[in-house]
Formats: sequence, C-alpha cells, structure tokens
Amino acid sequence: MAERDSPEPGGSLDERLRRFRKDRPPVETAKPQGFGLAMRIGTELVAALIVGTGLGYLLDAWMETLPLMSLLGFFFGSAAGMLNVYRIATGRSGAVGWRSGTGSREG
Repeated sequence: MAERDSPEPGGSLDERLRRFRKDRPPVETAKPQGFGLAMRIGTELVAALIVGTGLGYLLDAWMETLPLMSLLGFFFGSAAGMLNVYRIATGRSGAVGWRSGTGSREG
C-alpha cells in the first residue's frame, strides 16, 4: 500500500481551525418571535392541562373519587402551564442554571 501524503500543507489542525473560525461570520442564536412564540406558549399550556387532568382522571378511576382528583389535576396542570409560560417569558426555559440574557452560568 502506498503511504498517504499530508492532507494539506497549511499547517497543523489547530492552526487551520483557527483560520476557519476567524473567516466565518458569528452565529447568532435565534430567539422565538411572533407566531412561533405564541405557538410554543399555547402548546405548553394545553400540554400541561392535558397531563394534569389526565393524571387526575386516572387517579379518580383508581380511587373511585370521580370529580375530585380530576379537578385537582386540572388546577395543578393549569398552575404548571402558567409556570412554563412565565419561564418562557423571562427567558429561563433553557438548561438548569442558564440565563439567556447574561450569557453565563449563575454561581
């Protein structure tokens, strides 16, 4: 087998990566705006209500307390949905401990 020549005479891999990154325009992260944000908020609210009410209904069927757990699940689901909307509105819906406004981790 023939030996391969060096891939490129431009220097080491680190040097080529630095040149490549320097020539690229900076990548901006897209923030949800307009219709996309409205759809996300609506989806968060509906999903939380469905999960809360569904779990309440399952508990009702198991414990035979028909309206009680469904109502509690509805209220807990709506509270969870509102908390999710608050997190989206304040920008705290990313990873744990990450704030999108500051660009750094909290200590």
